[in-house]
Amino acid sequence: MKKNYLITIIGPTAIGKTSLSIALAQHFNCDIISCDSRQCFKEMKIGTAVPSEEELASATHHFIQNKSIFDNYSVGDFEKEALAKLDELFLKNNVQIMVGGSGLYVDAVLKGFDDFPDIDEKVRVKINTDFEQFGIDYLQQKLKELDADYFQKISTENPQTLQNPQRMKRFVEVCIGTGKPYSSFIGQKKNQRNFIPIIIGLEAEREMMYNRINQRVDIMMNEGLLKEVENLIPHKNLNALQTVGYRELFDFFEGKTTLEFAIEQIKMNTRRFAKRQITWFKRTENVLWFDYLTDKKEIVNSIELSIN
Repeated sequence: MKKNYLITIIGPTAIGKTSLSIALAQHFNCDIISCDSRQCFKEMKIGTAVPSEEELASATHHFIQNKSIFDNYSVGDFEKEALAKLDELFLKNNVQIMVGGSGLYVDAVLKGFDDFPDIDEKVRVKINTDFEQFGIDYLQQKLKELDADYFQKISTENPQTLQNPQRMKRFVEVCIGTGKPYSSFIGQKKNQRNFIPIIIGLEAEREMMYNRINQRVDIMMNEGLLKEVENLIPHKNLNALQTVGYRELFDFFEGKTTLEFAIEQIKMNTRRFAKRQITWFKRTENVLWFDYLTDKKEIVNSIELSIN
């Protein structure tokens, strides 16, 4: 049987992943799976740096602006839909492209997730109620008490997760609902995939990366990000809108900051986000790393060697 290959392009925001993905899709005559937790939302076009109309027309893309911020959409949903789409695409071509900066979504497709038991709805309601009353500190303390090892792991490797209410609520509800540590369910299941991943990483010197991020934010503002965010003010509490580029401008519209300060905050928070992306992706195994200025032909040649 012919082997299937999924070329996956990773790297921090504004590094040039879209441009490379289109070049590779044209070379291999295949489609592109977008692996971005925000570009899938049709109401968030400018602030998520959705590929331009010209770029979208240059290759067939999937999972771009195909959902609404009002949809209840999870990484697990994306995993199922992306794998189903890949099964369909591999029938036409045994090489396909996946690109995106959302590490969790990349991992979902390449490796899958562990199995967790169903949790009683009463447990979920109680945790939500306690969170509303006591805040994120309650969730942090509860996880520390119920799964000290996992709490320590997050604190060391991914501390921003401790500030994420959705993730923290999930950790705590599994601990309480099963009577076992959340970490006890990790690594139990081996997910089978019908493709061989070829992972391409793009990187740049930090100063260059930061300059590219700052330029991208300026471009977004010129393209109308302020208006896009203004239209979303009635829905600002939705989970999808707790996103860099949106939160800061909501503060501006509420009179908490000046516009100039909000733009600087977007740049700073995007740079911080990029640092977290790098930390995540550097833990990924078997990545072929390239400087973002590397000639695309050189990257194509490396992929050809991996396939042949």
